[in-house]
Amino acid sequence: MAGRRQFDEKQALEQVLDVFWHQGYGATSMADLATATGVQRGSLYNAYHDKEALFLRVFKDYEVAFVADAVARLAHPDPRQALLDFFDFTIESMTAGTPARGCLTTKTATDTRAGTEPIRGALRGMLDGLERVLADRLSQDDAVDRLAVPPVEAARVLVTMTRGNVVMESVYQDPSRLRAAAKTLVDMIVRVD
Repeated sequence: MAGRRQFDEKQALEQVLDVFWHQGYGATSMADLATATGVQRGSLYNAYHDKEALFLRVFKDYEVAFVADAVARLAHPDPRQALLDFFDFTIESMTAGTPARGCLTTKTATDTRAGTEPIRGALRGMLDGLERVLADRLSQDDAVDRLAVPPVEAARVLVTMTRGNVVMESVYQDPSRLRAAAKTLVDMIVRVD
């Protein structure tokens, strides 16, 4: 039937995301995606047009889920614990899998073959969204008076730390080291009551 996908789109998109996450954007071909999904290349092209459009499609789903999970982790009533929970979440995300899968956003940002403006815009959108949810949490009454810097500045530093943690994880492969660094940063940003 014309216009109707002849494959399980949800499952195929999950498999596509997994390939991009493990191999990186530049190292992934449409043939790789067809093999991983079991969907013919022509059907992938017909449904999504090209590799970049397919990446942007799965990255948007990833962004929505990641930011929602971050919001859930920031819900703790104590702002210090909320930030520590947030860092636990980001560290768990990047260290999942064997070998550890790393961070899709950072992996894509450092991939010289992923430097198109649509991809850069998607990455900025993800990081800006993460900054917004952190700034919103830190702007709440229970946090704002305890901050060493304004909420927006704190959020920017916290997101920057998550990107640095990705690099440190790839070098040291030691989640406890990442958690200790995150705790030190939280101690510097939020005073203990």
